[in-house]
Amino acid sequence: MVKNKILILERVLHGLISRYSRLVPEIETITQAMIKAGIISSREQIENDHIAFRTLGVDKLGIQSLERIFLHLGYTKKDPYFFAEKKLNAYWYAPPEDRFPRVFISELRVDDLSKKAQEIIHWYTNHVKSDPTVKLDLDDADAIDAFLHSPLWPLPSWSDYQTLANESEYASWVICNRYYLNHFTFGVHGLAAPFNDMRHFVDFLEKRRIPLNQAGGTIKTSPDGKLVQASTLASMVDGLFSLPDGTTEHRKIPGSYVEFAERKVLDEYTHLPPNKIERKHRREGFEAQNADKIFESTYRNDQVNKPKNND
Repeated sequence: MVKNKILILERVLHGLISRYSRLVPEIETITQAMIKAGIISSREQIENDHIAFRTLGVDKLGIQSLERIFLHLGYTKKDPYFFAEKKLNAYWYAPPEDRFPRVFISELRVDDLSKKAQEIIHWYTNHVKSDPTVKLDLDDADAIDAFLHSPLWPLPSWSDYQTLANESEYASWVICNRYYLNHFTFGVHGLAAPFNDMRHFVDFLEKRRIPLNQAGGTIKTSPDGKLVQASTLASMVDGLFSLPDGTTEHRKIPGSYVEFAERKVLDEYTHLPPNKIERKHRREGFEAQNADKIFESTYRNDQVNKPKNND
């Protein structure tokens, strides 16, 4: 049964990453630039450090619902995180084997928002009558894949999106994107020197004019200096919105982005030669201080929001 769950997990992750890669052009741009520069010879050499999901903390949804999938597939729930300003809670989950990415799931504390924002969110989420993961066949990779890429509530209106975005960018992103993968993370520490150092890797990206998240500085470093992160800015994608007459329109909204993480070797293992370093020898978990600014990779640019109607 354990082996079967590993096979299911492999298929679920393949479905997530393949769809994400098609919709996040930076993945291909960065990968091809790395291959051209001789940093890697193929995409398979890139370590997927972690993947992240955003959820809404309401009855029948949120962390307690989405985590059921990964717990069933062998992940272990680890440390909690709290983001006061952004009104978020989160947990990270350790994979059953080191070759799989860590999972980071956050949720919006909806009850901490304004009454208007709560009303908007609940109008959509009230269409979910029961926890969808309870009835989901967690031993069926195709069923899980379909669920993670299917809408849970009706298309939002542009007005609702704007109202939410003005108060919580996170809320507006989830209303439009649902459980779609928020980001995938390159494990920079697994690259050959000097690109296994975030400063060198960011310099590589900047020379190729990859737009990076500047919030809190391009490079975010944990207080212990052992977790270093950076990320791209999410590309603007066509979001589909409902109109009162039953038709729809497209508006440009932030999609997903790419993160980069460097996990440094823990002090007690610095004596080990590079070829003996394993995941267990590096800094684990996450850092709220870093993640708080990484969340801003999906902040919007209102100037690109010009409507394109679809009958």
